[in-house]
Amino acid sequence: MVGIITYGSYIPRFRIKVEEIARVWGANAEDIVNGLGVFEKSLPDIDEDTATIAVEAARNALQRRMIDPALIEAVYVGSESHPYAVKPTACTVGQAIGATPNMTAADFEFACKAGTAGIQTCMGMVQSGMITYGLAIGSDVAQGAPGDALEYTAAAGGAAFLIGRDDPIALIHRTCSFTTDTPDFWRREGQGYPRHGGRFTGDPGYFKHIQGASEMLLSQMGKTAKDYDYAVFHQPNAKFPRRAAQILGFTAEQIHPGLVVPYLGNTYSGAAMIGLAATLDVAESGDRIFVASFGSGAGSDAFDIEVTDAIESDVFNRTAAPSVQNLLADPIYVDYARYAKHKGKLVMQK
Repeated sequence: MVGIITYGSYIPRFRIKVEEIARVWGANAEDIVNGLGVFEKSLPDIDEDTATIAVEAARNALQRRMIDPALIEAVYVGSESHPYAVKPTACTVGQAIGATPNMTAADFEFACKAGTAGIQTCMGMVQSGMITYGLAIGSDVAQGAPGDALEYTAAAGGAAFLIGRDDPIALIHRTCSFTTDTPDFWRREGQGYPRHGGRFTGDPGYFKHIQGASEMLLSQMGKTAKDYDYAVFHQPNAKFPRRAAQILGFTAEQIHPGLVVPYLGNTYSGAAMIGLAATLDVAESGDRIFVASFGSGAGSDAFDIEVTDAIESDVFNRTAAPSVQNLLADPIYVDYARYAKHKGKLVMQK
């Protein structure tokens, strides 16, 4: 069966507290923190972008397992913030990690679920025998207009998953998707920041699609929430995934390891994938993981994943690359001025 061969994450060290953003805009910090369940978010260094984050996540994945990069025959990078409108991020990543030139590569866009769409594509290509290994990455330097509600959570980070057949550390038993044309969030070509239809964001957008994909997968697998040890849901804030878990019958304990948004923010295409990486950081052989991503526009991808003995064998070394909790530790806090400079909101006139 097809599964996860190895995985890796990358999160920049820089952070800004939600209360600092609220201070600048004259907002009530306590209300915002309580409303979102987010205390701080990551931001990129001045020379970091979606491509560098994707490369670091991929390199961390390869640190954990000795895989010949020349056998990676597909690279897909999902993001809302590709550095170029025309020039694939995936090509940069593939060459940076030493993948074969005889590879297929492409950039994916589907808001916050573009990375999990890459996983599904790699699964199909591996299953068909077209490729040996496929690399799927969710990476973003998320955008939020100054003063907009998105600015409090739009963060930077990414995760990479190598998909194949050769002794996977986790089997992907099944995946399914639920998709509609729901205009809850969008950014037109040439616009610097996305816009959102507030009343479409919750029930018509996030919850309808998460619930649709999740219930479909549970039905197809003949399982309930109690059959899983862990669950990961897309995390634009801390309240949405907690409510989604409750609706579907999952407990706070099941989602706790993967719920990293309070101290990371929303990494968009990286959000559910970093949550899955954080869960794999602590999972043991035999554990069952339920995952449901969400992308505005709108759709959800759900996965049934089972951890194998390989995660604890000699072929895989979890400690060879930093865990998500390691990456969240020892942050460098900045004020709003430095944050604005790092995010390109302040540009020096020449």
